[in-house]
Amino acid sequence: MFETAEVGNSISKEKYKKDVTALREELLETQKQLALSKCSTIIIIGGVEGAGKTETVNQLLEWIDARGVETHALDKPSDEEIERPYMWKFWRLIPPKGRMAILLGSWYTQPIVQKTFKEIKESDFQEHLEEIVSFESMLAKEGVILIKLWLHIKKDLLIKRMKKLENDPLQNWRISKNDWKFVKKYDKFREVSETALGKTNTKEAPWFVVEAEDFRYRNITVAKTIIGRLKDGIEEKKNESAPPLKPRKFEPPLNNIFTTLDYSKKIEEKEYEKKLPILQKKLYQSVQKMQKKDKSLILVFEGPDAAGKGGTIRRITGALNAKDYRVISVAAPTDEEKARPYLWRFWRHLPRKDKITIYDRSWYGRVLVEKIEGFCTDDEWKRAYSEIAQFEKELFDFGIIILKFYLSITPSEQLKRFKERQTTPYKQYKITEEDWRNRARFRSYEACAVEMFEKTSLPFAPWFVIPANDKNFARIEVLKTIIKEMKKNLK
Repeated sequence: MFETAEVGNSISKEKYKKDVTALREELLETQKQLALSKCSTIIIIGGVEGAGKTETVNQLLEWIDARGVETHALDKPSDEEIERPYMWKFWRLIPPKGRMAILLGSWYTQPIVQKTFKEIKESDFQEHLEEIVSFESMLAKEGVILIKLWLHIKKDLLIKRMKKLENDPLQNWRISKNDWKFVKKYDKFREVSETALGKTNTKEAPWFVVEAEDFRYRNITVAKTIIGRLKDGIEEKKNESAPPLKPRKFEPPLNNIFTTLDYSKKIEEKEYEKKLPILQKKLYQSVQKMQKKDKSLILVFEGPDAAGKGGTIRRITGALNAKDYRVISVAAPTDEEKARPYLWRFWRHLPRKDKITIYDRSWYGRVLVEKIEGFCTDDEWKRAYSEIAQFEKELFDFGIIILKFYLSITPSEQLKRFKERQTTPYKQYKITEEDWRNRARFRSYEACAVEMFEKTSLPFAPWFVIPANDKNFARIEVLKTIIKEMKKNLK
């Protein structure tokens, strides 16, 4: 792969000066087109140390409108980043539609460096690459134009360049011990990098290897590549279909998980009052054990309006220390959230090690409300199942326990609770026109939930469907399940 970037390409000073004027104009015009489009872009500048990555970024920032760009030079991870899954810090850097981000260092850096220095096994390295391919595929489908540039320079030329800089009193600050450390590992780094680039060179996110011996050739080639990729990506997004923005109707199978539930299950108030504090104490003890093992916990709650999600969550948090948890109530996405890939708003709230995040509604909205209301395309909700599975697998692999609860009530019980909300002053805020509209689509929601369970109840992230006509029964059942599953995960 790198042989094509070792042929000695160069550009004369005169031609460079002439080409730059036209290229700058074209870059700025393409950047304007991006700002008006439904796309964002991430530019990755990778390559061997000493190939001129920083200089390339600095030159780009001179040529484009820096107000539409966020530049991130990624170094050692912070404590906050270490305590979350590896991809968390990269999700946070995804720019909104119309803007671009330039990454000096990327999600490729750690696996390539670790493999070069024999810090990870081949199987782990390959798994990293597979996760990257999935991640980039999802970004591309969500309108992120990926421009991956690898600056390459031959070993002998790299050593010559570094020695020259090291012997220059005004330039030697540019060379560090770390740079020489990589020079010593050049051959292995090259081998590992070729493997990584080959495995992740996809149609949706291709690699562009740039010969970096001559800085003028390097800069011109980088600029031309960015222009070409941006134009192609913007044009491709124009041709995509838009969400229907009208409700879809679905029918559940005649026999399904909801038809097997016993909605008559009940716990009397006296028994409930006796069991609740006992289970809350056990939950508190389970959380303490979890913290000793440096794990964290995510609880997901879904279900019809008025199913009792909020009340159940309050019985859980009643057993916890306030500094150990966050409750995220998920509503319609904000403009900031709409401007980024769907899962972005959920990645940003992931718990640190030893902490708990409770989602009152979640990323499953894509295959429930968005699917039913027509807020996403058929392609978006259909591929969401595999994207969600990949997301939850990454969380589990990091040590996050994931438990998902669906509180189910019958249509008649929902109607009873709606009427109670209407007539109880301090509950009236809970009932809206949207609740009544959703009620009219009760069967569609059940149908979509059945498919959701079938496709996303995973060994490492199971669904628990709880009959919740009796609030006391549902609360006790959820607490018992959390305690049981935490014990299983903390062995």
